[in-house]
Amino acid sequence: MVRIRVLVVDDHRIFAESLAAALAAEPDVDVSAAGSGPAALRSLERAAAEGRRFDVLLVDADLGGTVPGGRAAVPVQEGNQDGLVDGISLVAGVRSAQPAVRTVVLAEKDDPRRAALALGAGASGWVAKDCSLSRLLTVIRGVLRDETHLPPALLTGVLRELTAARKHRTESERLVESLTPREREVLRCMVAGLGRKAVAERLFLSPHTVRTHMQNVLGKLGVHSTLAAVALARRAGVGPVDLASAGDVVERGGQLA
Repeated sequence: MVRIRVLVVDDHRIFAESLAAALAAEPDVDVSAAGSGPAALRSLERAAAEGRRFDVLLVDADLGGTVPGGRAAVPVQEGNQDGLVDGISLVAGVRSAQPAVRTVVLAEKDDPRRAALALGAGASGWVAKDCSLSRLLTVIRGVLRDETHLPPALLTGVLRELTAARKHRTESERLVESLTPREREVLRCMVAGLGRKAVAERLFLSPHTVRTHMQNVLGKLGVHSTLAAVALARRAGVGPVDLASAGDVVERGGQLA
């Protein structure tokens, strides 16, 4: 018998343990539980190292607390041991690190916007926490066949959200393409959190020249702040400049770090 390895990730211990116990009663399911995003990542890494990867993650949509506006609380790599990784961030991190693992988000209530964010992050399904065990097992087995599962009542709203997000992303990409190569380089530095002095040192430019480039970037992107420029850049898929090389100076909040 082929067994399905499931990891339940929920910071409500009673719910996580109860769900894990119910799933474990199935003859073809092996199940473990984790109480936070970082704990889940450690479990995934340990399982992969031991050659017994998980097949499906069941992730609490409100892991680590409700996130205003449905945005990711923090990037997965910055999550700490207290669980400051929300459900959607965890989905994105797992999708990037272990793409063969399927993730299903468990939610207290239907929310088209957050469901769309979850699917966009790489989730294969969105399921109500109060669904029946048989329904959940159907979803678990379905996502392993590369099916996507959504409650019927959410389908129209999620499609509308995904269409709007795609349009928004296309517009953001068009604006980023209007930048010169140097301006894109400056934008990537901004996405990495570098201030003007740090950008000048990194790119061997004067602070005055960097200031001019930053003003041009804001103007071409049609925004009025660095935060807005960074948000637009991320929508367009612009990543941060690599800060791993020695000698980089990071400036945040007007102070050098």
